[in-house]
Amino acid sequence: MFDETDQYQLASASKTIEIRLPDGRVISGPRGTAVGFFLRKLPEWDNPPIVAAIINGDLRELTYILDIDAWVQPVSMADMDGARLYRRSLTFLLEVAFEDLYPQAALTVDHSVASGGFFCQVMERAPLSASEICALEDRMRELVRMDIPFMKSQVPLAEAIAYFENKGMQDKVRLLRYRQKDHLVLYQLQDHKDYHHGYMVPSTGFLKYFALAPMGEGFVLRYTRRHSPMKLLPMPAYPKLLDTFRQYGAWLKRLGIESVGALNDAIAAGRSREVILVSEALQEQKIADIAQQVVERANQSRIVLIAGPSSSGKTTFSKRLAIQLLAQGLSPYPIELDNYFVNRDDTPVDENGHYDFEALGALNTGLLVDHLQRLVGGEEVQLPHYDFKNGHSEPGDIVRLRNDQLIILEGIHGLNPNLLPNIPLQETFRIYVSCLTQLNLDRHNRISTTDTRLLRRIVRDARDRGYSALQTVSRWESVRRGEKTHIFPYQENADAMFNSALVYELSALKLLAEPLLRQVPYGTMEHIEAKRLLAFLEWFQPIPEDLIPDNSILREFIGGSILKEFKLWESPADFFSIHRNGNGG
Repeated sequence: MFDETDQYQLASASKTIEIRLPDGRVISGPRGTAVGFFLRKLPEWDNPPIVAAIINGDLRELTYILDIDAWVQPVSMADMDGARLYRRSLTFLLEVAFEDLYPQAALTVDHSVASGGFFCQVMERAPLSASEICALEDRMRELVRMDIPFMKSQVPLAEAIAYFENKGMQDKVRLLRYRQKDHLVLYQLQDHKDYHHGYMVPSTGFLKYFALAPMGEGFVLRYTRRHSPMKLLPMPAYPKLLDTFRQYGAWLKRLGIESVGALNDAIAAGRSREVILVSEALQEQKIADIAQQVVERANQSRIVLIAGPSSSGKTTFSKRLAIQLLAQGLSPYPIELDNYFVNRDDTPVDENGHYDFEALGALNTGLLVDHLQRLVGGEEVQLPHYDFKNGHSEPGDIVRLRNDQLIILEGIHGLNPNLLPNIPLQETFRIYVSCLTQLNLDRHNRISTTDTRLLRRIVRDARDRGYSALQTVSRWESVRRGEKTHIFPYQENADAMFNSALVYELSALKLLAEPLLRQVPYGTMEHIEAKRLLAFLEWFQPIPEDLIPDNSILREFIGGSILKEFKLWESPADFFSIHRNGNGG
């Protein structure tokens, strides 16, 4: 029954509201105030800098107006969403400063740099000189000192298209013609306007941590990393990776598809099959080139090591490489690195006391080196087999290789020199496989290679492992930490690099990933990421999956790969001799 007492009565709205933080702290302030003014009261406001907030389950800018009490979680530069927002804002700052100084040229933001940065190039004029790069950085810092607000407005789509048409930015015009919504959010800094795939900081004064550095025929916009959000890290050279990106850029030019708008044009014109076939042919050509390099060094380098981050397509690449090697008369034999795990009780633990299966110490590298040396020497070796259920190593196959056979070893530590410390480098051939897309939304809005790999994994996990998108997204941060520790630092050790990115793949993944992302529950942290990915996929016209060849690397993730059941040991028996546990084949 209702309590009919005087404690319940109509009242006027209070002039103040409260925000509650995850740790229980409460901040009160005037109703109708931007959330940033509330968060400025926190002692940790600028250490590391807070750049956004999650308000009642939704990611918001610091300029978001609060009219009611709310649950608020600060987002700093040390958080994934905060880092993205900071880098996006920094890119717009660069874009504005560049147009101020070099209005007749065009700037492109191409790809990320492992140490923290975006590689940028200049079109329609010669590359910037060292002094011009310094002048550009000085102009950016001048804009930061002025602390100019980023103005945000929603305009009719036709108006936005007309604006970019007038500016001669045809890559943006092409992209916007396929936009389903009738409006577009534009950000403005002084007289410069642009759209960006996501939120921004309130003003230029937030953008204190950056630098510009010459590299090749371009330069790098350097930014801080999440684990060091207020300090730039040293920038190592990465000539092999840079060359791989350049090669992919040349592929895109050959296809006539250098932006998502151009890809959408090709799909709308009925050229999907052509784009797919040429893309796949270019990849097959690269695999054949790598196979030829392996063949040329086969007498000396009989151990082929393959490494790369999650969802790069290493499994399919390894099988397609093996097929190319078989076609050239070499018989590769695969050894699974996972079978060299130490017993569960001997596995190292991380700082939280959990087993760290990605640490190099989780592998019996001494046994691995011994087996590889003996196999190359023509001896008979009993390989281990790891029982993942019980966490113990057991006796496996007994193998003897022919003198002209190669060993293929795939695993995350493949490029780490400490994996095979007693085997000379010249006796191995190391391959780095990664999804290094250089196809961007337009010249200023890049596509993250990490996002492409995450979408691949969401689709594969749902099909092969029964995982929801929520589960995959929740694990992704841990996966990324392992990559940064065990893979990326060693990528330049590779003798060859293979870019598994396909120009059309996000159009193909779109129809499969969207239903999975829509199932992520509202109110979870994973929902924020799912919402961002869904907004990102809206830019792509779809491609039906039945057009994709059955040996494509993309089939590893969407299913239907003809290579799924392909095993090297099913090759003709005279390629090698093998005995099951010593009891005969």
